[in-house]
Amino acid sequence: MTILYELAVLGSPSDAQVDELHAAVALSIESFRLRLGHEVAWSVRPVNFTPDQHKASVAVFFGGKNAPETNLAELMQRAVPVIPVVSSLSSSTVRDEIPEILQSLNCLDLSQGGMRRVATALLECIGLLPRQRRIFLSYRRDEARHAAIQLFEALSARLFDVFLDTHKIGVAEDFQAMLWHHLADSDVLVMLDTPTYFESRWTSTEFGRALAKGIAVLRIGWPDCKQSERTRIANEIELSQVEIDANTGNLADEVVYRICLELEAVRVESHVVRNVNLVSNLRNAIEQINGRLIGVGAHNGVQIQLDDGRSVVVYPTVGVPTSTTLHDASGNSPGHSVAVIYDHVGIHPRWLAHLDWLGSHIRPVRCVKASEAAWQFAGWEDRP
Repeated sequence: MTILYELAVLGSPSDAQVDELHAAVALSIESFRLRLGHEVAWSVRPVNFTPDQHKASVAVFFGGKNAPETNLAELMQRAVPVIPVVSSLSSSTVRDEIPEILQSLNCLDLSQGGMRRVATALLECIGLLPRQRRIFLSYRRDEARHAAIQLFEALSARLFDVFLDTHKIGVAEDFQAMLWHHLADSDVLVMLDTPTYFESRWTSTEFGRALAKGIAVLRIGWPDCKQSERTRIANEIELSQVEIDANTGNLADEVVYRICLELEAVRVESHVVRNVNLVSNLRNAIEQINGRLIGVGAHNGVQIQLDDGRSVVVYPTVGVPTSTTLHDASGNSPGHSVAVIYDHVGIHPRWLAHLDWLGSHIRPVRCVKASEAAWQFAGWEDRP
């Protein structure tokens, strides 16, 4: 058994919290074909948590009065991520529940997302999920504008990076090009399905292109809207008449909370599907040029072998790569030839030019478009 990741639960969680978190993490990593206690080590209230420095590791600390501090100072010194969890984010609660050594860290409020949020935070820290939590709101302005703004504010407060067309595109920008760029970089499309949603060319295209990119759709169905056959594969939350304020157009607070919870699970599903698509594309491309895919290692790095025996570590990147993506890939595989593979469809031409520039100036990491993988790896040159 090869351990790729190490997770630890520290502090003073209740047995029920440990069980709930275990179930949430196990379900999430199952999509990556990983298992707790096998490829992912799982330690609960260890006297000391001393993860292998070559493994991606993270600890979650459940705060409480007199919570045992374990070896927090050592973990902080070794730069092992520690996620402090509190019952609320009030300054007095943080002081009471979290040891002083952790009080400078941003805490996670257990009341905002529950164990699903804690589970996704763990996966973000070990690199299985991106830290940016990108949501695209698709809606008809004349039917769901107030609800869209309400969701933008609620999701933003929960640290989602939310795209709303009226809030995210600057003046003098090419509106449609930026729209598709943001969609390509989103984890989930939240579809506010009102009666004329599919009568608009733009919302209909947003929905279709989300499917084309493998982006999961969370349908929020208005009570007077009959579900279309096109949305049968979407995750959904159906609204009743009493859950929408007739005067303001706002959603009930309980509905907003349900949407936030559902997004945690749908986001994992979306990321996994897109990652699998990239790895499948890579496998086909490498086999086409008589190479082979050897396996997946830590930080989701895929090791491939070219037909001449050389190896390359390839990092599938869901969404839009950045200079940080290249930096992390290089740091995770020092001394190796490294590539970042991504789906370029929908990304703004200006950003594609930027990625080409980065790939030509940053060594030894290069960006590879998924559609050109066979072509690029067939002419691969190692660079120091």
